[in-house]
Amino acid sequence: MRILHVAAEVFPLVKTGGLADVVGALPQALIKQGADVRLLLPGLPAIADAVLSSKKVCDIGAAFGAARVSLRQAELPYSHVPVYVIDAPYLYRRGGSPYQASDGTEWADNLQRFALLGWVAAHLAAGELDPVWTPEIVHAHDWHASLACAYMAAHPPTMASSVFTVHNLAFQGIFPQADFHLLGLPTRFMAPQALEFHSQLSFMKAGLKFSDRITTVSPTYAAEIATPEFGCGLEGVIRGRGGDVSGILNGVDSKIWNPEKDPGLAGGYSSDELDGKALCKQALQKEMGLDVRADAPLFGVVSRLTSQKGLDLVLTALPAILKRGGQLVLQGNGEPALEEAFEAAALQFPRQIAVRIAYDEALAHRVIAGADALLVPSRFEPCGLTQLYALRYGTLPLVRRVGGLADTVVDASEAALLEDRATGFVFEAATAIALEAALERAIKLYQNPVRWKQMMLRAMAQEFSWDVAAKTYLDLYQKLAVAV
Repeated sequence: MRILHVAAEVFPLVKTGGLADVVGALPQALIKQGADVRLLLPGLPAIADAVLSSKKVCDIGAAFGAARVSLRQAELPYSHVPVYVIDAPYLYRRGGSPYQASDGTEWADNLQRFALLGWVAAHLAAGELDPVWTPEIVHAHDWHASLACAYMAAHPPTMASSVFTVHNLAFQGIFPQADFHLLGLPTRFMAPQALEFHSQLSFMKAGLKFSDRITTVSPTYAAEIATPEFGCGLEGVIRGRGGDVSGILNGVDSKIWNPEKDPGLAGGYSSDELDGKALCKQALQKEMGLDVRADAPLFGVVSRLTSQKGLDLVLTALPAILKRGGQLVLQGNGEPALEEAFEAAALQFPRQIAVRIAYDEALAHRVIAGADALLVPSRFEPCGLTQLYALRYGTLPLVRRVGGLADTVVDASEAALLEDRATGFVFEAATAIALEAALERAIKLYQNPVRWKQMMLRAMAQEFSWDVAAKTYLDLYQKLAVAV
């Protein structure tokens, strides 16, 4: 089966969040199971300059404000997955992130930049750009790629089916309605039953309305986004799709996240030999300037610093950690007020709190390996990957019961402990009081080394493989192909 994945980022070349990890790992797992998979990516500098064996497929000409656009075929370094790269220097070859300039402002032409991504995907699906390869399935990831579904619906015929995955409904790609003419879509697409959203233009809605099937990155999140609390104003659209919406849990790339073979750790370890875990904790405490104490429960945070991730709750709960002799290592960046507050706390308690305001993939591995528990107190969480990494590394997740966190962490209730099912700590309400109660339970259990080790081993035994997710996606693709 021929499958085209369309996305704005891919690990390890361009990453702003979990989307890149999914796009980096899922195609490899699909290829392993016999699928013919290619990616379509924008020609951002970190992508265009890193791909291997690049050759021109075709010239597209002027499009979406760019005077020169062409399509190139190459392969990704490391994985050698085949990839199409859209060469449009005017739109893509610039600094900053894929979506923002270096000063944090959104690129003014994001509508054109990501419309081009979807437009190229649709024309590949129609067999108009590459004479030797046409996809049977176009799988668009998040709002950046969602226009592929609209262009496929607007310009039939195509034998390809479309799948749209919602990685985070909170980021929707909202643009002024007055810019609709820049898309080149028929005027009927600027209507409430199409892309119009509260007198604006929504890329996310394009994927929700015009894809053949919708997936999210966890079963619980698939149900949550059909409710007003989590639907971000699109819950009616999602409910209207009924059985076309499903959740497929993300996986873990075991080649990248493996505590036994992770080259950046002070000591490798496995469920059969845990000594390296203690070495990782000691090394992290030294690196971060904390008191080197085996008896101090060390909590880690690897996250974007936003209210969505519940990091304001962690700030409020810090006294509960410190009072019980705990420590905190936080790595991430995001909202300036949260960055400043955590840095101030670290200055006040330098032997118990350490903060690194940065995105650093290598440090993330060291924090997850060295911490005893990982805090993920999200207000909403489509899937979450850090808790999956933590489970694999024997670092017990402390999470709120939402989205993929609810699907992947078993709370350390007395019953779950007795039945050897517990893998972490779960709380319900998005309040500091609820988080503090979970922290108290975790610190108390940490003082029982036998039970803590039991939970570590159960956590490390969990299987969140991309092979499982890939099989589920292949089943979905095959049903769509039969239906065409």
